[in-house]
Amino acid sequence: MAERIVPLEINLVRYDTPVLVTQREEKLPKKKLKGKDGLVSNQKIKESDEILNCIIPPREWEANGNLWRQKVSSQPATRMDVIKLTEMMNMSLQHLQARETGICPTRRALYSQCFDEMIRQITINCAESGLLLVKVRDEFKMTMDAYRLLYENTKEIRIKKSLSAELNMLDMQDRLTEMEAIKQKTEDNLAIAIAKYEIAQRQGTEQRIAEQQRHNDEINFLERTNQQLKAQIEGIIAPKK
Repeated sequence: MAERIVPLEINLVRYDTPVLVTQREEKLPKKKLKGKDGLVSNQKIKESDEILNCIIPPREWEANGNLWRQKVSSQPATRMDVIKLTEMMNMSLQHLQARETGICPTRRALYSQCFDEMIRQITINCAESGLLLVKVRDEFKMTMDAYRLLYENTKEIRIKKSLSAELNMLDMQDRLTEMEAIKQKTEDNLAIAIAKYEIAQRQGTEQRIAEQQRHNDEINFLERTNQQLKAQIEGIIAPKK
């Protein structure tokens, strides 16, 4: 649902006095207006009113259990009315603090109301020109709606990509945490393996030294024993004097 930007009390389109829907509409007085081609009949006025009501539909609301309707005014605008419209639009822009540049829904809504009022004024004098301006207004609105839809779709895609990137980032962070845990465990296992290797190497070195010392002691013992046996044999073999 579109957000209401401009308050209801600010309306640049000129409307007639509100009437109860249940009231019987009075017939148009049998008057004639001075036009470009002479006198305009009541039938012409009725057609102009119907065109105005099609271009700018009547407003309806409920108050105290009654349904009220307010149709757009069919009174021609004077030069002073146009000046007052310009002043009122400028005051409304300032009062609602509309942005002077860039995208501003408030400024767009006020200018749209001003354009509708201009269509109303022109339609009263020339219905064909009013209908042509309605086509211009609808084409502009359709273009703006297309741009807004494109922007919203692009924004939605950007949000989805951002959420996907965040999810991927979370997955990568979880994966990184898991890999860091595996790395820490591997480093701990490596440190334990290195400590065991150093202990085994130290024990092997100590064992080799002990075995070498035992081997040397055995050699020395055997050498001493050999010397003793050699001396005994020489003492036996040697002739007595």
